[in-house]
Amino acid sequence: MATPDRGSAVTGRVLVPSDRTRAGIVKRLGQATAKMTTATLAAMEERHPWFSDLDAEHRSWITVVARSGIDGFVQWFADDPENPFDPLTVFNVAPRALARNITLHQTVDLVRTTIDVVEEQIALLAARGDRPVLETAIVHYSREVAFGAAEVYAQAAEVRGAWDARLEALVVDSIMRAEADEAMVSRASTLGWTSGQKVFVAVGHVSSEAGDPTQAVRHRAGKLGVDVLTAIQGDRLVLVASSPGITEEHAAVGLVDQLQDFFGPGHIVVGELVDDLVEAPRSARSASSGLKASRAWPEGARALAAAELLPERALSGDGHARRMLANDIYLPLQAAGGDLLETVVAFLDHSGSVEATGRALYVHANTVRYRLKRIQDVTGYSPTDARDAYALRLAITLGRLL
Repeated sequence: MATPDRGSAVTGRVLVPSDRTRAGIVKRLGQATAKMTTATLAAMEERHPWFSDLDAEHRSWITVVARSGIDGFVQWFADDPENPFDPLTVFNVAPRALARNITLHQTVDLVRTTIDVVEEQIALLAARGDRPVLETAIVHYSREVAFGAAEVYAQAAEVRGAWDARLEALVVDSIMRAEADEAMVSRASTLGWTSGQKVFVAVGHVSSEAGDPTQAVRHRAGKLGVDVLTAIQGDRLVLVASSPGITEEHAAVGLVDQLQDFFGPGHIVVGELVDDLVEAPRSARSASSGLKASRAWPEGARALAAAELLPERALSGDGHARRMLANDIYLPLQAAGGDLLETVVAFLDHSGSVEATGRALYVHANTVRYRLKRIQDVTGYSPTDARDAYALRLAITLGRLL
């Protein structure tokens, strides 16, 4: 037997240069392939419980692959220039669907068991003089098959990855276009989306210095235990997220803060929390409106809740924001009574002075302070905070107009 050169590819011709000798070994080896296949399938059933759990169709295809692998060994060893061996042919005999139903780990089990059984059968069935060269050959052949299996699964992963990216972009587009329905939810579930948790949409700009950040966002979110759908739409990076731990708006903003490195310059606006994916367009609408209006408040934090931008959104033409200011601030103040509406107007008109407000209303300063506290309890906005006072003033103006 020739000694293979470590720097060159090992083939049957390298191991046995003589065509006549090699042909004799190939003939004798071919007579044992049926027994080798039978022994391989018996070993698969004995050693791997998952094999017995497969349905009849998939078991039959694995039988075909195992037989193809053993026949491939004969072909590889024969090393006929007119009939060259391609390791992909071992797996191409089965439909591509097999790669989606048989995991890479199970394929490794299949290849390893087949090679082990062939080695065992060589010791039992091969002529004594053929055994040394065949034992060396099966080692080199197993390397070829292993690379072939890796290529099959790499190709399948690329195809699946491209399909998943297109499907994910379609789901995100449906949400942004307010076309979410049960069919869209079904598509999201194929991407691993989990229903039954609060959902929000965040929108920011895409960095011009980096490539596609979506894969990195998914990876980071996965480590944080968050389901995400993400896509690039023009110059915007859209993130749809959900997690059992996100039940309040500040938690959603905190999560986006941890993902801000994947966004470009400018604000990242977090839409309102909604109950499920079908309602996500409402969150997307507020996030998109907020991003558009956020340039009017450059002093704001990097990650912002859309609700924090209600004044800017209202002034930029967002009808939903105008109605929210009127309905959630003005009307509750009006309904609360106790002169709260009159007090907040007087307080704002007198530049936030408690004493001046008391004199204007003919009440004690402590009464003004009590009413200011009540205003915050009713609306969630404090008249003594400059930013909140801005929102209160605009809400009162819009409420009177609307």
